[in-house]
Amino acid sequence: MGKKIGFDNEKYLKEQTEAILNRVDQFDDKLYLEFGGKLLYDYHASRVLPGFDPNVKMRLLKQLKDKSDIILCIYAGDIERKKIRADFGITYDMDAFKLIDDLKDWEINICAVVITRYENQPSANVFKNKLERQGIRVYTHSFTKGYPTDVDLIVSDQGYGANDYIETKNKLVVVTAPGPGSGKLATCLSQLYHEHKRGVRAGYAKFETFPIWNLPLKHPVNIAYESATADLRDYNMLDSFHLEKHNVRSVNYNRDMEVFPVLKRILEKIMGESMYSSPTDMGVNCAGFGIVDDDVVQAAAKQEIIRRYFRSKYEYAMGLVDKDAVQRCELLIEEIGVKSYDRTVVQPARDVAKEAEEKGLGNKGVYCGAAIELQDGTIITGKNSPLMHAASSLILNVLKHLAEIPDKIPLLSENIIHFISKLKRDILELNTISLNLDETLISLSISAATNPAAKIALEKLKEIRGCEVHMTHIPTSGDEVGLRCLGVNLTTDPNFSSKSFYEVA
Repeated sequence: MGKKIGFDNEKYLKEQTEAILNRVDQFDDKLYLEFGGKLLYDYHASRVLPGFDPNVKMRLLKQLKDKSDIILCIYAGDIERKKIRADFGITYDMDAFKLIDDLKDWEINICAVVITRYENQPSANVFKNKLERQGIRVYTHSFTKGYPTDVDLIVSDQGYGANDYIETKNKLVVVTAPGPGSGKLATCLSQLYHEHKRGVRAGYAKFETFPIWNLPLKHPVNIAYESATADLRDYNMLDSFHLEKHNVRSVNYNRDMEVFPVLKRILEKIMGESMYSSPTDMGVNCAGFGIVDDDVVQAAAKQEIIRRYFRSKYEYAMGLVDKDAVQRCELLIEEIGVKSYDRTVVQPARDVAKEAEEKGLGNKGVYCGAAIELQDGTIITGKNSPLMHAASSLILNVLKHLAEIPDKIPLLSENIIHFISKLKRDILELNTISLNLDETLISLSISAATNPAAKIALEKLKEIRGCEVHMTHIPTSGDEVGLRCLGVNLTTDPNFSSKSFYEVA
């Protein structure tokens, strides 16, 4: 039994493509389209809109590739402080490299990369050099003088004019980034300034998936967006500009609402007029029209709010966010009327950890539990031991269940486990010899060469993708890498599996 579908990709693709082309036609020469959200691998959207293809936006761009150029923005400060994209566990600069490679795989080339709010940061210079030596055009834009109050200075040769003009060929220019706060809007407006000085009647619009403007303000999908951006202190609000002009209720978020009066004045200064009366007018967002089952979508969004609640507590424990982000997620989970244990894998993971503690079956006095919910609703658990981590135990138990392999039949060779343990203890001199998930998966693939049961189990790994997992302790790097590669939706309690600050396993 598969998961229920609440979103129609083809309907969305048709509506969104038509909306973008209609917006392009409203300008004689060129449209700069600020592309909010993730261009590729939009797993947040796929979790809250079951059925949403994480790469549907790339499918859209491929349809328009002969009519569009792509500019990639990245904030120099994010490069310098090595900001992490949670979905992949990689830094934003690495994500930018990955995005460039992924676009090539889709037969789409980046027109240019812009490093925004550049102040000659050493890490930004390394990033710039690496791209340029691979033949990619890189531009650096400094902070815009006068922003946000002095519009006359902003729209001048000392403001947007101080940035180099980026040459583009096509009528549609998509401006995207690895994440929020990357300077996409400033890049679009800087280009508009230069275009109009050249006599080109260029325009601006914004492609944003969330919040969904034609869903209610307190719809779980929109609240899930708030929980996803709790660290940015974003919150949704009714678009008062849109209500006043069109007498239509629509939803936007605080940053767009706050900046709109200034943005409207900037557009009027550059273009002589602004065709937009509200942030909603400015957007090109047809995601709401792709929803085909609102009950399914609401249920999925509530689960995402719970996931974000756990994520905020994990990030707080790791020192990545402040207490305000956690409290914000706590308020949202209360507002939507759900509890943390409404995530079905939470209590089984805690129960198996407690059971292990009662029996003294842990590792160095630490008792970790893990649970997974399969596509048919079956719950499987695993716990740590001196031989392996809880995540390793969990996945092996799952594979035995899926492959219908009796519990007494081993999947891993005892010799393989022995020699990996020997390597970790005697040669690498590590503090722990138990197998993390990454090591366990490699061991399983080696065992599959001689063990028919391991070979059958290995083929079942793909069935785990998209399943829900909870752990009672923060996974080590080896566990986290393995779980990310398997494509599960992971949450954890904010407990460390060791008292050591540095644990490589």
